[in-house]
Amino acid sequence: MKKILAILLTLTFVFALTSCGGGFDPSAKSEGVMTYAEYDAAALDTEVVIEGFVQATQGWWFDESVGHGKITAYLQDPDGAYFAYELNCDEETAAKMTKGAKVKITGYKGAWEGEVEIMDGTVEIGEGTWVAEATDVTALLANEAELIKHQNKFVSFKGLTVEAIEYKNGEPGDDIYVTVSLDGASYSFCVESYLTGPDSEVYATVGTLAAGNVVDIEGFLYWYQGVNTHITGVTVVG
Repeated sequence: MKKILAILLTLTFVFALTSCGGGFDPSAKSEGVMTYAEYDAAALDTEVVIEGFVQATQGWWFDESVGHGKITAYLQDPDGAYFAYELNCDEETAAKMTKGAKVKITGYKGAWEGEVEIMDGTVEIGEGTWVAEATDVTALLANEAELIKHQNKFVSFKGLTVEAIEYKNGEPGDDIYVTVSLDGASYSFCVESYLTGPDSEVYATVGTLAAGNVVDIEGFLYWYQGVNTHITGVTVVG
């Protein structure tokens, strides 16, 4: 009797895992949706349809000039990452675009100053959740041709030296430009105020940095005339 009970409990546990999404595959794509490789190969100015998981968003806002809301999103799946700029989105949908949420984006592939992005897009909320872990790309920082292959991913850099910080308008409230160096070469990173504003921990932490501090940085591998990571986390290590 005890043996039978144990088997029944085991089967119940397995069934519970399955019913709670134990078989969910974040790499799977719906019919008509591009794989990341297909998106990557698509020509600029062509329509693209992707599915990805929200890793962060910039603040939703209502654009009176066009009569609807907009939101910018950082998206990723296990094969690659996407930056969706100013998606057409109502406030109710924006509220559902929480970290890990699956979404379907239909828009046009564009590029600006080296940043490949989805423009003029619309968004639909899907089912399932997935959150990316940071990919350590420190070793690729000096190799732009390899580093750009990770564009828009959630990444980390270890042991960078702070050279300077500068507020966009000379004082706190807007973006912070952060110049860091590694092995004698300098790079420009950014605290994007629409992503991590003055009330965020990372904004406050970066504001206390001084030249010579050694830091580990996490963020999204944005591109602007070269690597321009949007910083989401900073740890002072020296």
